[in-house]
Amino acid sequence: MPQRPDRDPVALTSDAANPSSKAQSRLATISRRAFVVGLPLLAAGCVTADYGSVTDNGFTVAPVDTTSLDPSLMRQEVAWNGKEKPGSIIVNIPQRRLYLVEAGGKAMRYGVGVGRAEALNFKGSAIIGRKEKWPRWTPTPTMMAAIPMYRSYAGGMAGGPNNPLGPRALYLYRDGHDTYFRLHGTTEPQTIGTAVSSGCIRLFNQDIIDLYNRVPVGTHVTVVQS
Repeated sequence: MPQRPDRDPVALTSDAANPSSKAQSRLATISRRAFVVGLPLLAAGCVTADYGSVTDNGFTVAPVDTTSLDPSLMRQEVAWNGKEKPGSIIVNIPQRRLYLVEAGGKAMRYGVGVGRAEALNFKGSAIIGRKEKWPRWTPTPTMMAAIPMYRSYAGGMAGGPNNPLGPRALYLYRDGHDTYFRLHGTTEPQTIGTAVSSGCIRLFNQDIIDLYNRVPVGTHVTVVQS
């Protein structure tokens, strides 16, 4: 299969350098945007996710240090009163949260990292057209122009613990064509809940494995921006 470029490598800005200001920004953003057009308000859930080390397909997924992590970024089941069908994925860019709608008025919520600028984020509807374990990453021409070191990966970077896509990738397609946007893992767990990517939606590695196992090819995805 020919290698396709991917939009999201390691972070392209220094936003992660000031975690204190990031946390304040996240809280301010969430408080300002408690209601987002088209999405319901959700009740807080109970954190039951395991973010320990995982051995997967011959690779080791590093644990996430949750001691100082905002609990709302961790995978949890929450109440959902939207009209989306069970099995649908909703990505709320302002909230920096992803919801997998379940039956019975519930959803599984995941913290995500999003594009560092609103214009970079995917918007609207797509489907998961492909799923890959330990995916290969190929930078886009724009990324290689912005960061020359990526030119050495013009032919692609093999999957593994150092690959910026992490252990899983879900490829967004629209009208039968690859959009080059992905839902995927990350080598930078500290960026979850922030806006630092090149437009893809990144999750904790443990969370993208969980989501990958829950959704099939053909799953409907909606990305909402304010």
